[in-house]
Amino acid sequence: MKSAWRPPSPGRPPSTAALLVLLFTAFAAGAQEVHLTGLAGEHLSDADLAQGTTIVVVWASWSPRSHDIVERMQPLAGRWRAQAKIMTVNFEEDRKVVEAFLAGKTLGLPVFLDAEGAFSKKYAVATLPGLLVVKEGKTLYHGKLPEDPDRLLATLIH
Repeated sequence: MKSAWRPPSPGRPPSTAALLVLLFTAFAAGAQEVHLTGLAGEHLSDADLAQGTTIVVVWASWSPRSHDIVERMQPLAGRWRAQAKIMTVNFEEDRKVVEAFLAGKTLGLPVFLDAEGAFSKKYAVATLPGLLVVKEGKTLYHGKLPEDPDRLLATLIH
């Protein structure tokens, strides 16, 4: 005799396996959402990256290639500010360390703190300084910040 599948009765609770799948799915979806706080108290989330074009440079003061990050960001911001939001994300450093590194320097861009590296991991930024370009929530580029990023940005943004 062939048994047919029947939906659970209205009063019957879902199975343990079904509950675990639902909980895991909800947890995984929540774990993927990234919320960063900036040095000036501003906030950055995935929802912010879903609107318009955003250029993000990820850096750390301990990285030898990031020591001139302020000097590199100023021309980049000057050229691309009209076409995109431009910001920086510090990778896994304490707020005081970042503030000390930036003391006496004028960056003129938001600096967000990625204290646990969740942002960098989610967007696959594996080199410092790293460049992330997101347009309407879609990642157009993630990788090393080129010495001259203008050529790359021109192909991605225009």
